[in-house]
Amino acid sequence: MGRAVALATTLALAACQTIVPRGPVDQPQTRPVPTSPRPSTEVEPGLPRDTARHRIALLVPLSGSNAGVGQSIANATMMALLDTQADTIRITNYDTATGAGAAAQKAIAEGAQLILGPLLSEDVRAVAPIARAARVPVIGFSNDAGVAGNGTFLMGYTPAQSIDRVVTYARGRGVTTFAGLVPNGLYGERASTAFLRAVEGAGGQVVSLQPYGRVAGGIAAAAQRLNAKAPSNAVLIADGGAAAAAAAPAVKRGSGGTTRLLGTELWNSESGIASRAALNGAWFASVSNNLYRQYATKYRARFRAAPYRLSSLGYDAVLLTVRIARDWKMNAPFPEARLRASDGFAGIDGAFRFGRDGVAERALEVQELRDGTAVTVSPAPTGFGG
Repeated sequence: MGRAVALATTLALAACQTIVPRGPVDQPQTRPVPTSPRPSTEVEPGLPRDTARHRIALLVPLSGSNAGVGQSIANATMMALLDTQADTIRITNYDTATGAGAAAQKAIAEGAQLILGPLLSEDVRAVAPIARAARVPVIGFSNDAGVAGNGTFLMGYTPAQSIDRVVTYARGRGVTTFAGLVPNGLYGERASTAFLRAVEGAGGQVVSLQPYGRVAGGIAAAAQRLNAKAPSNAVLIADGGAAAAAAAPAVKRGSGGTTRLLGTELWNSESGIASRAALNGAWFASVSNNLYRQYATKYRARFRAAPYRLSSLGYDAVLLTVRIARDWKMNAPFPEARLRASDGFAGIDGAFRFGRDGVAERALEVQELRDGTAVTVSPAPTGFGG
């Protein structure tokens, strides 16, 4: 695998201003030249041409209910450009809150050769055919594997990988019987499928799988139904920290407190997950937080606010673009085939590479929630074997 990219702690994060280059200025003629074409007075729409930098579009929500995470991702891409001192890449932000398809059309019309984002799966679904028709690759931040492929790549943390990693770890620690609590809907369906496959692949047994609606008391009632079934060594709760904490007391009462709780990638995005006392002792798979802590410190110093956890996706998307840009000829299409490098890429969230389906395969660690902190109990691999 290529050299790991660490945060450059000695770089000065001075204020940065994007310079829009002027077009060529026509010199006045001292005498008529009949054979010369008359200069056009039409103004070319869109951004001025930039012949010295590759044009990248960042599509994220910059207004509306998701503006906070979108702005955090945008800030992260700026930091990545500063940290790498990349002078051959220019990133322009486009707001998807007013229509992701329209944002993609505008970006492509203004010369975008690569699209980073969008964040939401429905926005990726809207952007993908527009970008495909223009032969512009998309590197989205969604975790919905169903929208990947045909020129669309996803960097989001997917449930299948996190579930497989934590189940494999639990099996190696002696867990033989598993049960699960999964929400109704698409996420729950995919988590259920991934869970059944992971347990079977690890040589364990699923003794109960209980669905629930995301309504008041829904998950607690499902936990009661779970307790009425055969006992299990571990219970996967395929939901966020609040829902898992609500179900944890009932799950533990049914087993006398011996059942190990397992979480999914959703826990990785919650900064306060370790403070939920009901989840003490739980295991979940996560991208490594070692470099993220350094990144978060620099982010706070620059923007006077804490970053959203997902903002690291924007930072790492720029890192891989910078790496590929070393051999990317100016004014040529983005070399999409380079995204499929078998040795993958390195970033804040550790090693990753894109599979044939366009979804990022990640090197994950397993963390245990222990007395208000998240402790790494199984480190992430540093790369891929091939």
